[in-house]
This record gives sequence, structure tokens and C-alpha cells, in this order.
Amino acid sequence: MTVALRAEKVSVAMDGRTLVDAVSLDIAPGEVVGLVGPNGAGKSTLLRTFYRASRPTSGRILLDGEDVWRMPGKRLARRLAAVLQETPGDFELTVYDVAAMGRTPHKRAFQGDDANDRDIILRSLAELDVAHLAEAPFDRLSGGEKQRVLIARALAQRPAALVLDEPTNHLDLRHQIDALRLVRGLGATALIALHDLNLAAAFCDRLCVLHEGALLAAGPPGEVLTPELLARVYRVNAEVSAHPRTAAPQITVLPD
Repeated sequence: MTVALRAEKVSVAMDGRTLVDAVSLDIAPGEVVGLVGPNGAGKSTLLRTFYRASRPTSGRILLDGEDVWRMPGKRLARRLAAVLQETPGDFELTVYDVAAMGRTPHKRAFQGDDANDRDIILRSLAELDVAHLAEAPFDRLSGGEKQRVLIARALAQRPAALVLDEPTNHLDLRHQIDALRLVRGLGATALIALHDLNLAAAFCDRLCVLHEGALLAAGPPGEVLTPELLARVYRVNAEVSAHPRTAAPQITVLPD
């Protein structure tokens, strides 16, 4: 079952500085929305308010109309999973153990994995091409392998909504495409921060552009990614053309 996500005039201020300024956006059930913008635009700060790592200074985050900050943590975790941009500290756990954390919201305290849990965990690892590493120590993995395991952990939650902050970080080109294709095929509601605008245009239904903490533009990729917007937000001279097979916009940055 998919759910709707909404940011309702969300602002975040820290040390007297506004990092996110009255941002409102809606994500329909099953929609994949890309959050784009340059470094420092407020993408990660906004995403943290969705999975309750950072409380909004004002405004609300709603999941199917319910304020996530008023929901019991375990119930929220059953419905929404997050993949963070920062790779967490090394775990003294196996890859299987890390992915198995995704099943925690669905179980009682100290309850072990049953056959259904094990099947979900192993299938999630297989979908991210890391099942062969199930018994490997997590802290011995490469950055890209760790990232795929953390995405698998989120999938093991079987959430109705996903919030992903740069999920393609550290991934090679093949695994970037595989990860986004997998998210796209889940049918879950997804909000994904991405730096690669061509990937965002290829895999997202809509794009929301953050600039200096504010929502500057939102809409289908072909309407949002214009040379004028790229010049204003990213300060680059770029051409935008339609891909000959997919019709998705493609950006080519030109020399000054």
C-alpha cells in the first residue's frame, strides 16, 4: 500500500541561519520525485525532517495526512524507510545483520528472524547485487558495496514510502542505474535527492529544485530543466535536448 507525503511550509533554522525556507511539496502515492539543487541548497536538511532526524522550526511533514512527528516511531518505521547520504560508522556486523535491521520495526523486542524475514532480507540483498557478501563483515566493504547494503536494509523494511539522500553515492554507473530502476519498480512513494540531473530526469516523475533553501521550481523534468534555470541555480551554460529514445531531457554543460 502506497502513501502520500507532504511538506507543509517547512522551515529549518540553525544558529540563526535559515537552511530551509517555507518549502511546500506534495508527493502522490506511488510517485517518484527528485529533489535537486546545488550543494548547500538545503536538500539533506529538508529530507532529515521527513525521517525525524531534524525537527522543522516551523511547518509539518505529513504521511497520509498524519504529522510524522506525532506518530510512534515504530509505526513510522513500518511505513517509511530512509537511506542517508552519510555512510554510518563501521558496524561490527555482517552484511546480512545490517540488512536484517530493516525487519526490526515489524517485530517484538528480541524477536529473532523467522523464515519470512530471512527470505525478505536475502531477496533485498540479491536485488542490490550483494547477496554473495551476506556473511562478509560490513566494515570490510567498499563504499559502493556499503551503500548497496544500506539500500537493501531500507528495502527489507518493506516500506510504503522511501526517502533517499544521494542513494547513488559511491556507486559505479551500472549500479546507479540498477538502484534507481529498482526504486522506480517498487511502486513505493519516493523522494530522492540526486546530484546527477540526467539520472534524475530519466527516473523521476517530477523534479523539485531547491535554491538557497527555497523551492524555486517543481514539475515534470522536461518543464523544470531549462537552460535558464540551470544558469540561475547552477551557474553553468548548458544545452537541454530530448533523448532520442526516451524523450527524457538530457543536459550537456558547455564551456564558458
